[in-house]
Amino acid sequence: MSRPILLAVSHGTSDAEGARAIADLVAAVDAALPDVEVLSAFVDVQQPDAADLLPTIDGPVVVVPLLLSRGFHVHHDLHGMAAKKPDAVVSDAMGPDPRLAEVLADRLTAAGAEAAATADPTQREPVVLAVAGSRDPASVTDAEAMASLLSLQLGTGVELAYLAARQPDLPASTAAHPDAVVATYLLVKGYFFDLVVAQAAGRTVTAPLLDGTTVPRPLIDLVIARYDEAAARLLADAARA
Repeated sequence: MSRPILLAVSHGTSDAEGARAIADLVAAVDAALPDVEVLSAFVDVQQPDAADLLPTIDGPVVVVPLLLSRGFHVHHDLHGMAAKKPDAVVSDAMGPDPRLAEVLADRLTAAGAEAAATADPTQREPVVLAVAGSRDPASVTDAEAMASLLSLQLGTGVELAYLAARQPDLPASTAAHPDAVVATYLLVKGYFFDLVVAQAAGRTVTAPLLDGTTVPRPLIDLVIARYDEAAARLLADAARA
């Protein structure tokens, strides 16, 4: 059996820079996997729609969510559409993962926030990690795990702030930590990034994981790892059938 197709599925955004950044990530993954056909689709806003595209693909498919945590889109949308195609499987979401913590730390450095990782640990303000938020309980588990991974990466405290659905929200977190830097745990620019900038006015705010310049190698490696893990499951299931 040839290697399964990789269908990279992101949320979709009306922000042109964010859309380009996602396309750059998919292109980088495609270049890193010359023996795998890599396709792109979306669950909202942009086309092609993943639910429409997946049934038209011949052969085995690994759906890789370009989403940072579990939630409605992963559990309902992606697993729902994959259940209708016997030779399709959905990989884990991108996060939580130490490679994301590595990129978040790089974004803090790029934003001039090196002091957050080098000051006396007893005197440091925590970093505020701004996450999108979801009503799905699994997304809370993932956000808390990501905060722990970033804390280990930085050697300092990390406090969560939700941009929707959960508390504490970003204004409450920044009010509680008046000198804290805001680390943006979002994949690209768009609605939620604009919300971070507006709600953290006057603060140092990092760029998203994909900042629109170069695609970080850890993100490419992460997508490939998710694909490889799920492809191994798919091929093992096929061998047992």
